Amino acid sequence: MLAILQRDARLIDFLMEDIAAYSDDQVGAAVRSLHEQSRAALSRYVTLAPVIDGVEHTPTRVDSRDPNSIKLLGNVPADGKVTQGILRHKGWRVERVELPKIATGTSVQILAPAEVEVE
Repeated sequence: MLAILQRDARLIDFLMEDIAAYSDDQVGAAVRSLHEQSRAALSRYVTLAPVIDGVEHTPTRVDSRDPNSIKLLGNVPADGKVTQGILRHKGWRVERVELPKIATGTSVQILAPAEVEVE
């Protein structure tokens, strides 16, 4: 997935660059394009859904005891038995993954090859 996000949106380039010297306007302009391209690439290969499909910062019912799907915050009782709370983040779960096959002889350690222009 990292290789796809690099190929389609140059995400790794952006994350590895020191952006401290750029203005907020410059970063904002770069992020708008990065967001659009990354979102399109992610949507093409993965379907995501919220763990709890509710409105954040509103009361919600806790139906699951699975610590992988729900993380309890705040004043959690010692026994961990909770039936409701305030939804702080919906969480994400994967419904579908359809990544392209890796070509034979391709190294999974290389996310993007170096590019050298010959003049």
